[in-house]
Amino acid sequence: MDLLIELFSEEIPARMQPRARDDLRRLVTEGLVEAGLTYRSAGAFSTPRRLALAVEGLDAQSRPVRDERKGPRTDAPEAAIQGFLRATGLTLDQLERRAEKKGEAFYAVVERPGRPAAEIVAEVLSRTIRDFPWPKSMRWGSGNLRWVRPLHSILCLLSDEAGAQVVPLEVDGIAAGNTTRGHRFMAPDAFAVTGFDDYAARLRRARVMLDPAEREAAIRQEAANLAFARGWEIVPDDGLMTELAGLVEWPVPLMGVIEARFLDLPPEVLQTSMKEHQKFLSARNPATGRIEGYVTVANIETPDHGATILAGNQRVLAARLSDAAFFWGNDLREAKGGMTGWAEGLQAVTFHAKLGSQADRVARIAALAREIAPAVGADPDEAEQAARIAKLDLRSAMVGEFPELQGTMGRYYAQAAGLGEAVADAARDHYAPLGPSDAVPSAPVSVAVALADKLDTLTGFWAIDEKPTGSKDPFALRRAALGVIRLVLGNGVRAPLTAWIAAGDAAQQQGDEAQNQAHAAEPSAQSLTNRHHDLLSFLHDRFKVHLRDQGIRHDVIDAVLAMPGNDDLTLVVARATALNAMLATEDGTNLLQGLKRAANILAQAEAQDGVEYSFGADPKFAETDAERALFAALDAAEPQIAAAVRAEDYPAAMAAIAALRAPIDGFFEAVQVN
Repeated sequence: MDLLIELFSEEIPARMQPRARDDLRRLVTEGLVEAGLTYRSAGAFSTPRRLALAVEGLDAQSRPVRDERKGPRTDAPEAAIQGFLRATGLTLDQLERRAEKKGEAFYAVVERPGRPAAEIVAEVLSRTIRDFPWPKSMRWGSGNLRWVRPLHSILCLLSDEAGAQVVPLEVDGIAAGNTTRGHRFMAPDAFAVTGFDDYAARLRRARVMLDPAEREAAIRQEAANLAFARGWEIVPDDGLMTELAGLVEWPVPLMGVIEARFLDLPPEVLQTSMKEHQKFLSARNPATGRIEGYVTVANIETPDHGATILAGNQRVLAARLSDAAFFWGNDLREAKGGMTGWAEGLQAVTFHAKLGSQADRVARIAALAREIAPAVGADPDEAEQAARIAKLDLRSAMVGEFPELQGTMGRYYAQAAGLGEAVADAARDHYAPLGPSDAVPSAPVSVAVALADKLDTLTGFWAIDEKPTGSKDPFALRRAALGVIRLVLGNGVRAPLTAWIAAGDAAQQQGDEAQNQAHAAEPSAQSLTNRHHDLLSFLHDRFKVHLRDQGIRHDVIDAVLAMPGNDDLTLVVARATALNAMLATEDGTNLLQGLKRAANILAQAEAQDGVEYSFGADPKFAETDAERALFAALDAAEPQIAAAVRAEDYPAAMAAIAALRAPIDGFFEAVQVN
């Protein structure tokens, strides 16, 4: 049998549709399986006004169930027998008596016949609708049902070779049927369907494209065609494409042109304004690099081919972009004046009650960026200057309107102020990387300020004991730690993190003194050391995840982190990579076994003799060729290994160590160790 379900309602927010599809499929299919029905496949679909589920190959009825339960012996006390009867719901004459080794025992056997699929579907769907996990829901009218928007109808059909039947069920006065409706304006009348194929075909004729992936593909293709016709290209935005597919049932992309008076606005401003306020896709002219047009997606075909819709959109867009142009003009005047007003304004912006204002934070980041600069090849003066202006755009009108443009606008304002490109780029890049797929800055000044920004966050919140706990990380400290790791590794930075942590902590202490907010008792040297070690351990935890993602063995990670210099992450990666590669070879595997064997023998000998064998063996006691060969191999390998380690040529060091495999194997084969 095949099952078709449609829940028809008022418009479902686009952001809720993907999860709702998954929840509908999961709740219904899990409920069917728990009730004893199996199925071949299931697919969920959504449009702004409906959730649909198609289940193929569903059993016509559930399998009969036979439950057997052993009870007390037949000569057991009466209370035990009565308790068993109450637990099973049977009477004494319904129990079976069976002979066993220790006597005769009662058995309860309950057989439940299979149930029709329609009965099970009705129960499962009713429960699913009543308990559906919408992030937000509402009640309407006089009923008690909660749904994301008022639910109008339920379509529920079971079909096989003999035809289709409506599953009898009712939820809050809404009875299931076999009818649905098409597009709200172009085909609003109800019509009946007989199964999924008929349902999808009739919806398409009624101007409803059921599959959200098909709607998204249609928008993407037609938008690209419209842009190509003008010599433009659509600015990629997968998130907006998916959202647009959730806003319309019958996508009709329309191309509009931005008025010439707005073309000098930064492209990021145009794109953000059109996306946030009107859900427009941006169209860029490759010849000029400017965003000169947009694509809006209508939900209806019109006799004038969208001219009226575009005219209305054009009026709203002009108003929005006029606001953006006003913000841009005012901000540019402030930037050309040196941004001193913005710098003073940061003093009134609290970063955290215990960590001072944004101005205090900028001072700390500037000091730390100067400290970090030499290690990343940046000019200390440029790094400090970039850190001091990087946050100033937080006071701009444009970032006040579009917070997601922080950093991006900072670069424009730094350029307007006549600052160098390295400083301006650092204002844009110092937030990066924000996520695992975000690009890592490579310009030295940008790297210095980005590291300082993240290390100040970490040392600051460690200083006030606001660390992540479990899954809670309200200040995104795990993201900051991963950002530090990716900046260091992505740029091959060679520097001890403990020194930077100490510098960041010193900046925190100096900031406290400057604000007369020193702690009641200054932390002791030991407590500071413990705090630094704890923060380094936190960074190591994130680092371990990164290394495991690179295919490094967990025991290799633990080994290299236990070595001196474990706060130089680039060095740790070089060691781990070489060791991991060596252990992946046959020589490495066998050598590891030999070293483990030697270590175990030595540990047993030390325990038995009560002494520590820390100075090695003396070659004069060698009695066999295998022993002498091992001594010779060790004498030859030791300077090679030491030289390679000093040169940080870890592949060469691992090769020299791996060469010991043969003499060690020969020693254990030829020599009996008592």
